[in-house]
Amino acid sequence: MKILKFGGSSVANAESIKKVSEILIKRRQERLLVILSAFKGMTNALIKSGELAALGDVAYREVCQDIRNTHMKVILELIPAEHQEKIQSEAKSLLSEFEELNYGVYLLREFSLRTKDQLLSYGERLSGMIISSYLSSQGLENTTLDSLQLIKTDDSFGNAKVDLNTTYKNIKTHTNTSTFLYIASGFIGSNSDDIITTLGRGGSDYSAAIYAHALDAGAMEKWTDVSGMMTADPRIVKNAQIIPSLSYEEAMELSHFGAKVIYPPTIHPLLEKNIPIVIKNTFSPEDRGTKIHRTETENNLNTSAVIGLSSISDIALLTLSGSGMVGIPGFSRRMFTTLSYNKINVNLITQASSEHSITIGIDRMDADKALDCMNEEFVHDIASGKIDPIDIETDLSIIAMVGDRMKYQTGISGRSLYTLGKNGINIRVIAQGSSEKNISLVVADADVSKALKTIHESLFESGVKKLHVFAIGKGNVGGTLLDQIAAQKSELLDNHQVDIKVVGIAGRSKMYFDKEGVNLSDWRTLVDNGESMDMSKFCSVMEDFNLHNSIFVDNTAEKSISEFYPQILKQSTAIVTSNKIAASSDITSFNNLKGLAKRHNTSFLYETNVGAGLPIIDTMQNLVKSGDEILEIHAILSGSLTFIFNEYDTTEKFVSIVKQAMKEGYTEPDPRIDLSGVDVARKILILARESGLPLQMEDIENNKFLPSEILDHGSVEDFLTALETNEELMAKAFNDAKNEGKKLKYIASLVNGKASVGLGSVDTNHPFFNIDGKDNIILIHTKRYGEQPLVIKGAGAGADVTAMGVFSDIIRLAKD
Repeated sequence: MKILKFGGSSVANAESIKKVSEILIKRRQERLLVILSAFKGMTNALIKSGELAALGDVAYREVCQDIRNTHMKVILELIPAEHQEKIQSEAKSLLSEFEELNYGVYLLREFSLRTKDQLLSYGERLSGMIISSYLSSQGLENTTLDSLQLIKTDDSFGNAKVDLNTTYKNIKTHTNTSTFLYIASGFIGSNSDDIITTLGRGGSDYSAAIYAHALDAGAMEKWTDVSGMMTADPRIVKNAQIIPSLSYEEAMELSHFGAKVIYPPTIHPLLEKNIPIVIKNTFSPEDRGTKIHRTETENNLNTSAVIGLSSISDIALLTLSGSGMVGIPGFSRRMFTTLSYNKINVNLITQASSEHSITIGIDRMDADKALDCMNEEFVHDIASGKIDPIDIETDLSIIAMVGDRMKYQTGISGRSLYTLGKNGINIRVIAQGSSEKNISLVVADADVSKALKTIHESLFESGVKKLHVFAIGKGNVGGTLLDQIAAQKSELLDNHQVDIKVVGIAGRSKMYFDKEGVNLSDWRTLVDNGESMDMSKFCSVMEDFNLHNSIFVDNTAEKSISEFYPQILKQSTAIVTSNKIAASSDITSFNNLKGLAKRHNTSFLYETNVGAGLPIIDTMQNLVKSGDEILEIHAILSGSLTFIFNEYDTTEKFVSIVKQAMKEGYTEPDPRIDLSGVDVARKILILARESGLPLQMEDIENNKFLPSEILDHGSVEDFLTALETNEELMAKAFNDAKNEGKKLKYIASLVNGKASVGLGSVDTNHPFFNIDGKDNIILIHTKRYGEQPLVIKGAGAGADVTAMGVFSDIIRLAKD
């Protein structure tokens, strides 16, 4: 004998019930007992009718009519015409009883738990009656068992306690070995006076477990609309996976902490007789499902240590603390006795080893009652100062990591806590039983989704690291970066286990968001048709999305954007930026950003601030970390100026070469930032700071090669006009160098703690003489690189290499 329980989703309508019939027809050679729930949504409709009737609202009649119509419609759609009369008559009789009961509630304005149980019973009774008739019409002869008579309970209406010994005896008496198919209703029973009761939450599952225990069933199968228990709630964690097998204890832990596939009371009767539970999908019956059974933990060490994650929301923490508790027995007893007396369930307990405090987790709806009764119990202790005023915290959730094998594998807690910390998720309480089957964490309600995704990714998703990118800037560098991500997305996922989702993009005037990931094949159109750009709102959306592994990417040159960096870092969102303003700002502000990143366990990466995609900053940081000392730096750090002075030979005007560099994307949007030396000054300032010198921008000696009257023209267009009229200035500089066999180069230097930038000329023996195109070169002299400097050379400008450098920083974060 096997027990098959079909829940409301499996009997939602005529089409679903046909699926049930197909499953049973394929198994007609087996001895089966089928437990049925009410049609999907029917329990809520029944409650609604009673509540409206109790309020004297005649709208209850409409609900009653809807309930009647639903059942009669299913009969018409399922039952062949020649069999309809009998079942219609029986169903109408039950529906009339139900309507009369509601009318009584309407007259008396009373809807007691006893009346509610009677009202609710009609859902299961009608469902069982109709489905039994349909199965018979399909050639599946069956015998109906009356759960109202077989399952005997006490008088606790709404959540009755089953008299198991009497119930088991009744079930055995009313079944035999010759019947192949029994049909019974779940959820309902009756007390010793034959008054209808219900078994409470998960009552139909519990009914199935009781029948299984009584009949020594080979298995209890729960058929629902999912293909088994999952590693996390699939509504929150999209990549949740089916758990093929788990122990009774693991199932109870997951169920207690919110997994709704099966409820803990269901497991106990089955555990007693070692009857396995199989979770199956009515709509995908070929799926393997989940088997819950007794497992040998020591022999299954090759399976995952954590079997699944579960959560309970709307939790409150109540803390009893005070120095008067240390070493004094009785406080715990008084606390838990008081809570028990007031029928307050405790979900979690943790106690400081110093005995200074005890913290418990309870349902939020019990928080006020718990606070009142605890204040009453400990009123004199609080008044005397033995304990502190009772503390209540709300808006919290419990996340449970469950697995029998966690005790055999180190690092589970460490890995989970690390990944939560990297995502700025504060853990209020940690609790772990001595059995090590469950590690429970309490986090803010607002963080539970992010926390579940983060932990699930680290434990279950085969090393795949998801990154959520919010990108500001869609010009040369920003646009190229987005195109590079789109082109490389599959390669990164398939071969490097990195899944990058761009979830927000903004330009100067528009911004666009998609929490599931922007379609990068059409990102330009999506952004152009997005909402108006507002940086404050952009940050608010990032915070509201609250996505794990979030990265803010700034590919602008705007100071107004960099001013939001502190706010972003405080959200534990990493920053990757090609914008040099923050790293070259006031030293206090710069150090504050680095400090915020460290305090909030996140990253502030700015590799492309110097040398585009060249690994200059990372190399210098590693030199310093390894104990080397940077003595001197000589460098060409402007790809745009390298390009301009390599191309300029007086055959074309200097301004024409500048315009060409602007068109190629080598300069900043305002070329004066390059030509004034400000851009290079920022870069050598950043390198000076990386070498350990606390320099400010005003400490950089800037030897400008253009006079202020040219640089100070208001608009870019005015500046270019002025530059054109002063061609002889640049022609003279070029010819003077040429006549000496030299070339013009814009050079940055850091010597003896002093930094300078300026236009110079170098001869054929100088390392900078043959620097071509838009290349950068940096010579780093250190204690270890004394005789020969460390040389880094390569393209130092251009959208492709700069975007690549930003992309590399993003990928680096996947390794954290």
